[in-house]
Amino acid sequence: MAKVCWPYFDPEYENLSVRINPPRVSVDNTSCRDCTVVKALGPKGHTTDGMKNCPGKRVGVHSVGNHTAIELIGRDRPGLLSEISAVLANLHFNVAAAEVWTHNRRIACVLYVNDDPTSRAVDDPNRLSIMEEQLKHILRGCEDDDKVACTSFSMGFTHIDRRLHQMLFADRDYEGGGVTTEVDYPPSFKPKITVERCEEKGYSVVSVQCKDRAKLMFDIVCTLTDMQYVVFHANISSNGPYALQEYFIRHMDGCTLDTEGEKERVIKCLEAAIHRRVSEGLSLELCAKDRVGLLSEVTRILRENGLSVRRAGVSTVGEQAVNVFYVRDAYGNPVDTKTIEALRKEIGHTMMLNVKKDPASAKAPEAETSGWAKTSFFFGNLLEKFLA
Repeated sequence: MAKVCWPYFDPEYENLSVRINPPRVSVDNTSCRDCTVVKALGPKGHTTDGMKNCPGKRVGVHSVGNHTAIELIGRDRPGLLSEISAVLANLHFNVAAAEVWTHNRRIACVLYVNDDPTSRAVDDPNRLSIMEEQLKHILRGCEDDDKVACTSFSMGFTHIDRRLHQMLFADRDYEGGGVTTEVDYPPSFKPKITVERCEEKGYSVVSVQCKDRAKLMFDIVCTLTDMQYVVFHANISSNGPYALQEYFIRHMDGCTLDTEGEKERVIKCLEAAIHRRVSEGLSLELCAKDRVGLLSEVTRILRENGLSVRRAGVSTVGEQAVNVFYVRDAYGNPVDTKTIEALRKEIGHTMMLNVKKDPASAKAPEAETSGWAKTSFFFGNLLEKFLA
């Protein structure tokens, strides 16, 4: 039996403490890769009222240390990330870190930027106002999107993945039925979720069976918390590449899930939480010297080559920017080798580029015959190779 970190809310400290293998938790063959959930939950991690009451296209801004945090949510479309990063570059905002998720044709972004000349958080209200208006204008780009644009301000600092879950949950992305296709999520990724009642203990039991991956427990617990459910104990196990997780829950008012409508909503929300982080297909890993406009340049090149970003992570290590993009073509299909070679010729002169298949979805024979595998190397060495 492996050690597991399990969150427990302690109201005295208004935060989460850690209990290792509490008596009511059964754990089999589980690693600690989900232990980041401990730092992400708590009373300050709940969705703000502004985000709940104002669905649609939103821009939120607040300061975190030497960075300004920008939150965006709206209708996704090809090239949208390129347009967002171009606005920030034109206003001389440097993107130090960012995380982008897309699901059911919705996009949620959290970007940490600073002022290029001072390398500090942007505190000029006029520049922030101009930035918000320009970003909201971009998010209004889809004429058939009937959701009203508005601005919201998030309070305090929240774990970035936790915040993305909150934003998409408040945006009700789980109601986008019929949009997600089997191309996006094949049967191997389709979770099987059931909700039953434990009469003996007075709990509702949520069972999740799906392909195992990092942060799976994190995503599930975040969503149950956002839905105002309390997890009393859980059974976590895995069988080969698949995970089986059971959560014994009640609503915060002590009630169980008694109606079919409640059960159906929990199932839809958990399916959405699991799918948000799944990115099938091709990943592009880039490393270059950090500078203002780098993200804009990279995303412009991706857009001009007909690539659509499904998920992205941007980080800065010292003076180097390390970016990861999960991409497909504009129609949601896998990227062909000609596009990759054209991209390599255009971008490879100024940046280290690593192209590889997502290990969760790639088939070994295909990776070898496509010519992609021979250019792949362990991403942990990417920064070292760049600095050498």
